[in-house]
Amino acid sequence: MLVNGKPYRTVWMEGSAVKLIDQHQLPHAFSIATCPTHRETAEAIRTMLVRGAGAIGAAAGYAMAQAVLEAPDATFTSCVEQAASLIRSTRPTAHDLFYAVAHVRGAIERVSSLAEARQAAVHMAEQLADENAKAGETIGRVGAALLRDGMRIMTHCNAGWLAFVDWGSALAPIYHAHRQGRSLSVYVNETRPRSQGAKLTAWELAQEGVAHTVMADTAAGSLFQQGQVDGVMVGADRIAANGDVVNKIGTYTLAVLAKHHGVP
Repeated sequence: MLVNGKPYRTVWMEGSAVKLIDQHQLPHAFSIATCPTHRETAEAIRTMLVRGAGAIGAAAGYAMAQAVLEAPDATFTSCVEQAASLIRSTRPTAHDLFYAVAHVRGAIERVSSLAEARQAAVHMAEQLADENAKAGETIGRVGAALLRDGMRIMTHCNAGWLAFVDWGSALAPIYHAHRQGRSLSVYVNETRPRSQGAKLTAWELAQEGVAHTVMADTAAGSLFQQGQVDGVMVGADRIAANGDVVNKIGTYTLAVLAKHHGVP
């Protein structure tokens, strides 16, 4: 992601510390939070200093790696298990979090020494973060083909850079298309009650230079009725085998409006 023209990830690891963009401070201030221990990283997840499925998963993987680095040799297994329980308790509905915890635990179980376990944990956490960033980039590259020049897209919540390690999901195609020279404009639902759209999505789009308008959630119907919406792009917390999508409250409203007005 670009912040004042400089590339950043949402979450990363430096030494044994985890660094995160502090989403509590946005959009009024950009700051980096430092979490020296797994407990502080877990607290950052719990308090939504970091949020969004992919970013939570990466932060959880890094928190597990920190726990493995911190665990004393004599009580290594019990300390790692306690840390895993703590991290899982921070966001019980976040599938990516449980996935990351399980994969870091699996990595340390496949090696024979504590030194190898510590290396394996960090390597797996970094791998999970890189895979998340690559997934976002791929979503953007593939999804950009759906967007034509001049489209007016409506979004809900935040499914962009800040919700992934990089690129995001629903916003990634918009960023790719913008960088390919297509002129797009975005209606940003404010997304009550936490205002992730107004605070986070609008900030991201401004950093990338994408034209956008923040709107009250209840104004969506009026814009559809006036024919001002060409497409809707939202994230997906879960996708069922039959194609049903579970996402932030308010998504159903947009789905019904889009179907009624023939908007993809």
